[in-house]
Amino acid sequence: HRIFLAVAFIALWEITTRTGLIDSFIFSSPGRMIKCFVKLSEDGMIYRHMWITIYETLICFAIVIGVAFFTASLMWWCRGIFDVLEPFLVLLNSLPKSALAPVLIVWLGNDVKTIIVAAVSVAVFGAILSMYTGFIETDTEKIKLIQTLGGTKKHILFLLVIPSSLPVIINTMKVNLGLSLVGVIIGEFLAAKEGLGYLIIYGSQVFKMDWVLLSIVILALLSILLYLIIRLIEKKLVTSK
Repeated sequence: HRIFLAVAFIALWEITTRTGLIDSFIFSSPGRMIKCFVKLSEDGMIYRHMWITIYETLICFAIVIGVAFFTASLMWWCRGIFDVLEPFLVLLNSLPKSALAPVLIVWLGNDVKTIIVAAVSVAVFGAILSMYTGFIETDTEKIKLIQTLGGTKKHILFLLVIPSSLPVIINTMKVNLGLSLVGVIIGEFLAAKEGLGYLIIYGSQVFKMDWVLLSIVILALLSILLYLIIRLIEKKLVTSK
């Protein structure tokens, strides 16, 4: 059914543009986007922009998950750290990150560092809170059992809390992979000379709507691909357990 709906939507889109029901210059069309992709592929331009966005997204995702895991573990280890950081994490998580972009450009310059920092700021604070919530929901009876058997806090963290929180960690990865991509695109809107975000902004400025919609479609496909990779990792971890 999903494939049928997708095919029907694409066919309807192509038919309505060919018959003039909608303006193909504004809304492009599947046929025009295919021709645009082929043209941009001739000199490898589209592949370069795709790779830049994927590269920045993966770096951002790795930083977000690493920082979130370390910070959540630290806050679980010492509740006082959580009490101090919680209001700041909530505040920073709710703050519109695009408002920080001009400041980041002044601080870091108009380059990839700004894009990475802007993208990380979109996802990292929510990831920390999600992982920490999963850690503190560990079964208290199992914690008492390990303590009764002489286990230390280190044993509880690595042998119980982290393994039992694996579903939360995986779900956090799923959510933040998409947020990392969103953050990278926001960063590329503001401070990039390459990438799909830059292609969208440049295309809209010079009214090359084929470029804009092609970039959006590629982003949608990339997000699906990245999500499927996380699903594959999840299945392997579940199978190994």
